Amino acid sequence: MSVVFDPLNSFYKSVRGAVKQNEKVLFRVKGDFDSVFFVLRREKDGVTCEYELEKKDGYFELSASFPIVGLYFYRFRTPYSYIGLGSNYKGVVGDDPEEFQLSVYGDNYETPGWLKGGIIYQIFPDRFNGDIKNKILPSGKVAVKDKNRLPTFLPDENGEVLNNEFYGGDLKGIREKIPYLKSLNVTAIYLNPIFEAYSNHRYDTGDYLKIDPVLGTEEDLKNLIAACKDNGIGVILDGVFNHTGSDSRYFNKKGTYDSLGAYQSKKSPYYSWYKFIDYPSDYESWWGIKTLPATDKESSGFTDFIAGEQGVIEKYTKLGVKGWRLDVVDELPSAFVRKIRSAIKKCDKDAVMIGEVWEDASNKISYGIRREYFLGEELDSAMNYPLKDGIVEYLYSGNAEKFSLTLKTLLDHYPKCSLDLSMNILSTHDTARILSKLSGVNTFGLNKTQMSEIVLDKETLELARARVMIASVLEFTLPGVPSVYYGDEAGMQGFFDPYNRAFFPWGKEDKKLFAHYKKLGEIRSVYSAFKSGDCIEVAAFNGVYAFKRTDENSELLIVVNSGEKSETLEFDGELYDLLYDKSHVGQIEVKPLSAHILISKA
Repeated sequence: MSVVFDPLNSFYKSVRGAVKQNEKVLFRVKGDFDSVFFVLRREKDGVTCEYELEKKDGYFELSASFPIVGLYFYRFRTPYSYIGLGSNYKGVVGDDPEEFQLSVYGDNYETPGWLKGGIIYQIFPDRFNGDIKNKILPSGKVAVKDKNRLPTFLPDENGEVLNNEFYGGDLKGIREKIPYLKSLNVTAIYLNPIFEAYSNHRYDTGDYLKIDPVLGTEEDLKNLIAACKDNGIGVILDGVFNHTGSDSRYFNKKGTYDSLGAYQSKKSPYYSWYKFIDYPSDYESWWGIKTLPATDKESSGFTDFIAGEQGVIEKYTKLGVKGWRLDVVDELPSAFVRKIRSAIKKCDKDAVMIGEVWEDASNKISYGIRREYFLGEELDSAMNYPLKDGIVEYLYSGNAEKFSLTLKTLLDHYPKCSLDLSMNILSTHDTARILSKLSGVNTFGLNKTQMSEIVLDKETLELARARVMIASVLEFTLPGVPSVYYGDEAGMQGFFDPYNRAFFPWGKEDKKLFAHYKKLGEIRSVYSAFKSGDCIEVAAFNGVYAFKRTDENSELLIVVNSGEKSETLEFDGELYDLLYDKSHVGQIEVKPLSAHILISKA
């Protein structure tokens, strides 16, 4: 069947993905029609306009540009039908097909180049490297001296999970492991929160202006930043601004701090930072968790403290931090997100701003409001959960065609400069370890204790490892920047918090997985096509997915198979397999649960 319209083919739409404000875009439609009209709907005000395409020899054509930034939707109208989004992501003729999405971003929107083509390594600071010995913990915090012991999930007498176990990882320990990170070709480390807090995860900030003493000092942070910079590694911090801890300088529910907290008095300088329902015991909190009182993001006192002159963002960005990951960014008002961006870019225009978004960040609706993350005034990129979910489903189902739709949606919806910077994840501190996730073990109905007792047997581990190797190839070679959660490359297991946050198994790494990740890092560091090159689908059939990454310097063919049988993929000439150091002439047999990164031998 001939193609009527394809938004990812430059003949039909000259600009792939989102388009820049005032950028000229050619739309072309093929088909035996008397006439074709471009039907454009601007979401913000609901205005719909029609423009007639000019009839050419064998197709219809329209040159258009979009002066107003925003989210649009479009399809084409013929005298008797419409042309809209089909199930294969190409144009389909019908009575009322779905519209295509079109994002128009500001003409000044650019994203930092230093991270593109690189590799992020996510570190949960307490669990990477360091020792709890000789560290004095405040009252209520528990020292775990056996690093091989899993974290526990035990509520106190009030049913509250305290997250108060500490293994002793710290900033000096991270600095000691820079050679290890370099061996993986890491170019950025993303640190989970490092500011003073009661818990080991530190998402309950106690003092934004102080490094948690268990992790070290501000001088230790400076030394880490400097050592990383000397080794071509940028440091990205976790910005947790939607809530603080109840045990904080600002709320001070337990009276731990020498300040007058909002919980203690309405005369507190921090009182306006929070929203009380029935003062002082009833207040808005994150997901109803009373140890995490929600901040009032409309409070100028709070937003200025974070993103104003001499605020938190300015303090640490001027120390040399190269980026921020914004926790639950969809709970921050757009005005606050823009203020944070302004503060970051004022200090360092090349510092990156990444948002925690679990859905398609180009059209996210949060609390009834369409977000504008990629229109030029908010985020540089987002955590790529849609890709992660697509990879996991593909490896379980073998449905390459459905995986193809996931990729096409991202390619079509995102500005290229944002997609090239997307944080491609397989695991995070909020999800199960990818090795556990891909093991096939069903945890439905199990409680946390039962999950902690799961250890993969040899056969299950082999299956999970094979799947992880495919998943990581996709993570490293598709558009975006791979983000490796500490220990995934070492074969760490764990189903959900806190078992996905165990201490790094130094000396007990999975050597096969580590060698695989090391190889991927080496390949990624050599070929510029992974930085900002085009991504073009080649095939999607019977569990096999193949695509090219190409730019003016290099062209690579990536082929993976999550199906149950071998398939043959043919090509011209001779290709060299960078993963297996083997040449293939004219064709390659793609075995089940295998992946290949191929480049021309010429």
